[in-house]
Amino acid sequence: MLRERFNEVLKEAMRAKDQAKVGTIRMILAGIKDRDIAARPQGNASGIDDGAILTLLRSMIKQRQESVEMYRQGARQDLVDKENAEIAVIESFMPQQMSEDETRAAVTAVIAETGATTIKDMGKVMAELRARHAGVMDFAKAGPLVKAALG
Repeated sequence: MLRERFNEVLKEAMRAKDQAKVGTIRMILAGIKDRDIAARPQGNASGIDDGAILTLLRSMIKQRQESVEMYRQGARQDLVDKENAEIAVIESFMPQQMSEDETRAAVTAVIAETGATTIKDMGKVMAELRARHAGVMDFAKAGPLVKAALG
């Protein structure tokens, strides 16, 4: 489970006196705690699952990538480096993403299995890809591949 892994890595980083890593992991744990609290009214007393944690991590990475672009435009290399270091720590907890060739093969297979032939079937194909490859496929890259294959 990811929660235990965060705590283990936090302890290791604290022992190693790696303040950047400690700060990033604490930020992740705070984000998870916020989501846990938000999930309680829906009857989820045990907290969010690993899928929701991975979604949170993806959004944290995206936020930092956007910040990097803004800091580059503002010529703030020190902040660019800080954000990139945080991205590296967060990405270390993410599952290995599919390569472009693997994504292309998965798209081709799902299109063949679902019998999709037109762009109108794109939603069906994307839904099946999400069901099969959640967490390991970059859907921002898969979407254009599906569109090209169906268009």
